[in-house]
Amino acid sequence: MIRDKSARKPAKGVPKEDAAKKAAPAKAAKLSDVKAPAGKKGIIAIAPPSFRRERALIKRGVWPVAGCDEAGRGPLAGPVVAAAVILDPDRIPRGIDDSKRLTAEECERLFDKICATAQVSVVVASRARIDRDNILRASLWALKRAVVALPEAPRHVFVDGRDRLDTTCDCEAVIGGDGIVLSIAAASIVAKVTRDRLMCALAQDCPGYGFEQHKGYAVPEHLDALDRLGPTVHHRSFFAPVAAARAKHMPWTVEPVRDLFEVTEVEVQADAGVEIDASAGL
Repeated sequence: MIRDKSARKPAKGVPKEDAAKKAAPAKAAKLSDVKAPAGKKGIIAIAPPSFRRERALIKRGVWPVAGCDEAGRGPLAGPVVAAAVILDPDRIPRGIDDSKRLTAEECERLFDKICATAQVSVVVASRARIDRDNILRASLWALKRAVVALPEAPRHVFVDGRDRLDTTCDCEAVIGGDGIVLSIAAASIVAKVTRDRLMCALAQDCPGYGFEQHKGYAVPEHLDALDRLGPTVHHRSFFAPVAAARAKHMPWTVEPVRDLFEVTEVEVQADAGVEIDASAGL
């Protein structure tokens, strides 16, 4: 094999650094020429959820297949809303995605299309249930009830998260499912829009808290309102900021915590008729 020696030696009058750049592999040069689209620098494309898992089950003869998700685990006020959706494979609305990636207007538009083309059920877990059972159990209760409430009983259920539901059919938990499984993404839109509407209604009964804006989440405006006005009946009692506001505005409702290490004096009386041998045990 004959090599061109001139490729190794820099040309006369050309600095060594420039010659090294010219001698660099062509592949590296091509990579350096790759440019991001104008106005798109630093943006990573995220694939939308797909109907692939549902179609795989359909090919095996498993149908109906439902997806379910909830909205409202994190807020300090309001209910948890769970939704279950069975999409029609022949009439899937375009643009379905994880509700967190969509604007409020896009969610509203897709909500109407999903409800018009799919089988949908919605269940609300109240603030009282959350206080009684804790937020996780209340959410799982609502998700299971949403599956049961579907017009047609599914044979397979996809649920967002790591917890499977105690259903009569097969249930598959998918972590990050609202960004992976299309049926779960549809359920996330239905749950979010339903809960947002409920919080806007609560805002009319409880002015000054801004429920219509933050939907009960612990944003600075909400925390400030809690500190100034105290909690409402719609606030979750055992969430730390709510408990602190209750102690400030309604201290009589807070039960004092008993000190487990408190020492109490116990008076011991000896029967006068019992003789004690002082030498015993010596």
